[in-house]
Amino acid sequence: MRPGTSEEIVQSRKIKGVTMANSILGRFDAIAVIEADNSEELTKIIYEMIEKHPNVVHTETLLSMFTP
Repeated sequence: MRPGTSEEIVQSRKIKGVTMANSILGRFDAIAVIEADNSEELTKIIYEMIEKHPNVVHTETLLSMFTP
């Protein structure tokens, strides 16, 4: 993301499916935890709502296979 915009990105927690979003320190500027019922819903949240944000320059998606 562009410098100084992580707080703006963290507002993504208001997107349905985003269960947690925070600014972080280190290699990345922010992290979002997304829960989706299927891959189509996940794709919509990631590509249409997060990656299209004008201040998002790069994303990295990690999938958790653990379900408590």
